[in-house]
Amino acid sequence: ATAADLRALGRRATVLCADLSDEAATRTLVPQAVADLGRLDAVVNSASTFEYDTARTFSYALLEKHLRANTAPAIVLAQALAEHLLTRQGQGAVVNLLDQKLWNPNPDFLSYTLSKAALESATTLLALALAPAVRVVGVAPGLTLTSEWLQGDDFARAHALSPLGRSSTPQDVAATVAFALANRSMTGTTLLVDGGQHLQRFERDFSMM
Repeated sequence: ATAADLRALGRRATVLCADLSDEAATRTLVPQAVADLGRLDAVVNSASTFEYDTARTFSYALLEKHLRANTAPAIVLAQALAEHLLTRQGQGAVVNLLDQKLWNPNPDFLSYTLSKAALESATTLLALALAPAVRVVGVAPGLTLTSEWLQGDDFARAHALSPLGRSSTPQDVAATVAFALANRSMTGTTLLVDGGQHLQRFERDFSMM
């Protein structure tokens, strides 16, 4: 529906599907996007696996699942974008969606948090490695969407737990991503968009409170 809406506005759009935990499948995305659209200037990495574990329930398997979904694909796609930009001597940008939880840690969702911490480090390293062709920026939202653990009134209460009395909305996040893509002097940094939730200390994840 989104692609159809964009086409109705006279924009070019394509829809591609891939299992991001599969490296070979992930590597097809940028070349296919270029084939469909003619060029590619940016990648926004927002796909995420979010499954519960703690230090007591940690397993290699669940950590690997999170890293293969939340961390490794973002690096592969940034690499592919850089290769494409080199072929036309262009410049572009990558935006990685992170989480304010990295600045306000708690023991819940251990593997998820580790995968996002790795992505935050990758944001810095990629910014160094891929400059000047590719800028790499992180955007770290606060509590933004409902989940199987947090809905309705409980979500509304948790969303209000911040110095501003509100956390981020999808519109806030999208506006920040657009800003990061447009600002050609920005790279290797992360913008926190969370109503200030990262300034407060929470002993548990919002879904466990």
